[in-house]
Amino acid sequence: MTAFPGPSGVPPVVGIVGSQGAFGRWMARFFREQMGVQVIGHDPAGDSALSIRELVLQADVLVFSAPIRHTVAIIDEYVAAAAGDEAGKLWLDLTSIKQQPVAAMLHSRAEVAGLHPMTAPPKIDTLAGRTMAVCRARLDRWAPWLAHLLAKLQADCVDIDPLAHDRAMALVQGLVHASHMAQAAVLRELAPAAGGLPALHALRTIGHDLDLTVTGRILSGNPAIYEDIQFGNPHVLPMLERLADAVALLRAQVAEGGDGARTVVRERFLQQPAAWFGNDALAARSHGFERMGYLQADLQGARYLSVYLPQDRPGSLRALLAVFERLGINLASIHSSRTPDGELHFRIGLETLPVALATLREAVESDGLGRVVDARDDAG
Repeated sequence: MTAFPGPSGVPPVVGIVGSQGAFGRWMARFFREQMGVQVIGHDPAGDSALSIRELVLQADVLVFSAPIRHTVAIIDEYVAAAAGDEAGKLWLDLTSIKQQPVAAMLHSRAEVAGLHPMTAPPKIDTLAGRTMAVCRARLDRWAPWLAHLLAKLQADCVDIDPLAHDRAMALVQGLVHASHMAQAAVLRELAPAAGGLPALHALRTIGHDLDLTVTGRILSGNPAIYEDIQFGNPHVLPMLERLADAVALLRAQVAEGGDGARTVVRERFLQQPAAWFGNDALAARSHGFERMGYLQADLQGARYLSVYLPQDRPGSLRALLAVFERLGINLASIHSSRTPDGELHFRIGLETLPVALATLREAVESDGLGRVVDARDDAG
């Protein structure tokens, strides 16, 4: 692989501050494998082969990948350690807020851009299918190299001002997380009397299932990340105050009851927001909701086969589907997803099964075509 050169005409050395963190490790692998550049790093959690000063001097590109609560202090420490020797280099950060980290990097003499990948470290080698905010704060000679980096990442990049980014994140992240954390607290208190999660799941709606999926994702993650998004973004508190006011108004109207209270709820929480969304956006969201419902129904089907194709090449899926055609098996659905280890699995829902499940499994696994990782026929 021929690495893309930096302003000096040679591939840059990339330094990662927080090289032992989840995103630091992902970025280090990306830079090495997808961009072909040398990567060095420093992390208080265990990577101390280089001192801060040595990292600053050796790295042409410095990437800050640290927890929100520590990022600004860390950047300030690197500015002091660099003492002007960072001039002509590029500093980047990957923080979920942008205004304060970008401002801190601008105290240096380096060129500066703030990045926010809107995802946890993915199981694939790029950010394809994900969104990334890009704050181009001070760029000149490094602009072509940054453009190459963004192209290689394959994210849907959105250029935005740091202040506008943080205001948006109070709603995109802060509001969503706060709502689901509050739901989780209420569920913990009230769900046991209703039979617990199993009883609720048995009576699930699409909306409940989707909400619980988001809640479960948050609760299974690193608590520090969700804490920092609430406490580290100054625009979250005003949002929470508006949210609290809205819930308080809804509570008051429900407690009051009567036609007047119903009118307030209908106008304030349904009609006025619907008019603000607009018909086109509402139609698109409603259609998306229905699609998720069909997806959930497919994934909960009682007759299916889940297959991993070890030969990742054109024609592999076609060869797999030919097995079903040969055995006279109609497919109800087919979906792909990745395991925590990054393997791409195909979950194939089956309408009928005219042969024994063991026969189908043997046919799929013959000649090394695929590996059946799960199979079930509970449809009676």
